[in-house]
Amino acid sequence: MARTIAKDHDEKRTQILKSAAKVFAEAGYDRASMTQLARECGISKANIYHYYDSKEAVLFGLLDTYLCELRDRVCGVELEGLSADDRLRRVVAEVLLAYQGADYEHKVQSGSMGALPEEQQKLLRAYQREMVQFLSDTLQAVAPAVFALDPAKLRATTMSVFGMLNWYYMWNSGAGSKAREDYADLVADLTLKGVRGL
Repeated sequence: MARTIAKDHDEKRTQILKSAAKVFAEAGYDRASMTQLARECGISKANIYHYYDSKEAVLFGLLDTYLCELRDRVCGVELEGLSADDRLRRVVAEVLLAYQGADYEHKVQSGSMGALPEEQQKLLRAYQREMVQFLSDTLQAVAPAVFALDPAKLRATTMSVFGMLNWYYMWNSGAGSKAREDYADLVADLTLKGVRGL
């Protein structure tokens, strides 16, 4: 007879992944143990193995959940009726707001994705590529003539914007929504003036 799924199954999985983000970010994925994770979760190691059969499976579950939800939120932002400039501002702000409360996940993504098998990395990179393409399309619309003449500049600009956003947690850990929105405006201003040569 098949084992029934507990009513709190999804909540437990979420708890394990959130705790894993903290443990992997602070201790480093290679040095972190399932015992540390169990302690952080406040549950037994055996209970963790009921949800994930290995530390690697926890890492993949963490990054797959984080990047899929991030991709859905960023690429699903409502832009209808906005000017090209305001679309860029909205997307940049949404990225920073989506990162809020995910400093540990972001650090694990940056430092530990390479520990996963190539097939899993390919899936995770596909989520990232969708977000990069979405931002790239948004940027192209603000200066189509500039980027039509220099496609390499579009990629460089896209990656530069992500660079400014991705490392925000390094110098503003725990920043609130208002600080993130203010910084998003700064990034948008720098980008718009830069690509237009102002």
